[in-house]
Amino acid sequence: LRYLAHRYNIALEEKELSAEEIQQKNERESLMAVTAFASSYFSSQLDTDEGRTVGLGYFRNRGFRDDILKKFNLGYSPEKRTAFSEEARKSGYKKSYMVKTGLSIEREDYVFDRFAGRVIFPIHSLSGNVIGFGGRTLKSDKKIAKYLNSPESDIYHKSKVLYGLFQAKKSIVSADRCFLVEGYTDVISLHQAGVENVVASSGTALTTDQIRLIKRFSQNVTILYDGDEAGIKASFRGIDMILEEGMNVKVVLLPAGEDPDSYAQAHSSSEFLEFIQKGERDFISFKTELLLADAQHDPIKRAQLITDIVKSVSVIPDGIMRSVFLKESSLLLGVEEQVLYTEVNKIRQRKQEQQWRREQSGNRQQIQQAPTIIPKQPVVPGFVENVYSEVEEREIIYFLLKFGNMMLHIRGEENTEISVAQYIIREIQNDELEFTNLIYKQIFENVEELIEHGGEVAERNFIYHDNAGVRDLAVDIFTSRYELSKVWKRKEAYVEMPGENLGFEVPKSLLSYKMTVVEKALSQLRKELEKSEKKQDIKTLNQIIVRIQSLEGIKRELSLGLGGRTIIR
Repeated sequence: LRYLAHRYNIALEEKELSAEEIQQKNERESLMAVTAFASSYFSSQLDTDEGRTVGLGYFRNRGFRDDILKKFNLGYSPEKRTAFSEEARKSGYKKSYMVKTGLSIEREDYVFDRFAGRVIFPIHSLSGNVIGFGGRTLKSDKKIAKYLNSPESDIYHKSKVLYGLFQAKKSIVSADRCFLVEGYTDVISLHQAGVENVVASSGTALTTDQIRLIKRFSQNVTILYDGDEAGIKASFRGIDMILEEGMNVKVVLLPAGEDPDSYAQAHSSSEFLEFIQKGERDFISFKTELLLADAQHDPIKRAQLITDIVKSVSVIPDGIMRSVFLKESSLLLGVEEQVLYTEVNKIRQRKQEQQWRREQSGNRQQIQQAPTIIPKQPVVPGFVENVYSEVEEREIIYFLLKFGNMMLHIRGEENTEISVAQYIIREIQNDELEFTNLIYKQIFENVEELIEHGGEVAERNFIYHDNAGVRDLAVDIFTSRYELSKVWKRKEAYVEMPGENLGFEVPKSLLSYKMTVVEKALSQLRKELEKSEKKQDIKTLNQIIVRIQSLEGIKRELSLGLGGRTIIR
């Protein structure tokens, strides 16, 4: 970042850390120093007599090669209850950090090892730092937990980590697909078989944070199941969460008696991938057929099944994907497609109404708080015509509908209080810009009319609109989880959640829109400049140059409003 800032003469403001932030940073670094030492210690134990016999013996029985042991930093914690803790103290690590990472447990004056007598699976962060551990006992005593994980700490949050993602991320990107399995050995065996785009949820229920981690690298997830029907059904809620994030989910049912670990051990990567290609199914049809087998002759179960499938389809944010799955489900269930559509719309509208009530409650509280102050925006010259940008237009419509009634303050004006809807309408009208997407244009004009007559942006006016396109878009906006569009990604202007800082988000969306319009207009003018230069049309040349200079000035203003990031496009 500093290099780019220097190269393009951008002033880079660096925040000075507070004393508390420095302390937190030092604490995290100290904890990771302990986990790094522990990982190295556990790996080295495989070279001891006990480690070779017990730990390495287990890994060899699983068929793991030396390169795989090294790749995943696998290790062994000695049977002696205090072996690691004593070694860590000798090496200068503080007892408090050993306890905070969960590697050591303190009871009164006695400090002992959490993972004693277990083979060790280090858990890495996305950047490759060891942040936690999983330990498997090799004893047959059923009173002892088979697997034991590090407790939650400042550096390890189980719900936000996927085992193997550090080793898999490049392969996930190149394959544009992520295989999702359950356990550590599933991941390791697949890597050894040459299939590296695989991660594990480590036997816990899938979380939204874990799903979003995968989504950073691919939109496509294939879940590998063994034949445990009860386990498959238990995972359905997690898969609905993947669908809700707008991702594509497929499932593969492995042969009876096989799990990903055993199947990978017995097959090459080409055989494994061929089996996946032939056997993978989309989740909705898989779920429908699985549940249908239990409900064939029971009308009550069948009705529950239909409701269950409809709920899964209703969480999918993309309208076209919902339509495809509803058509397929209609054929499988023998239910009219329109009936399923109606039920899906009911669910989505019910969610929208619940969300609306929550937001109305939040809005009332926010209006009572100090309003956000935002600066005036630069005006796009009137000679810019017939230039549009689909992505930015949708961004603006999102804020117009979702937060239209929220209040903002404009710096340096007499009547400073203005709603988000009024602000957007004013800015678009001042620049004489016009939406080219007919659905967006219809919504903009409807909101404009409501505001002119003293009304508010009410969801019911749009989710029950006469225009089907308006209805579909409104339901999507009001009910689906919002994902930052390419506008925000391109400007690198991420915010935690839409609506938390409207004084930042709304002006930025308009600035981004205007920037795109100005850049496209500049591109058109430069083409016209070349034509006029060839024709030696001096009058037109001068006129175009003046316009380019004017737009370059506007672009600089817009760039300042966007934090100068457009300079390095």
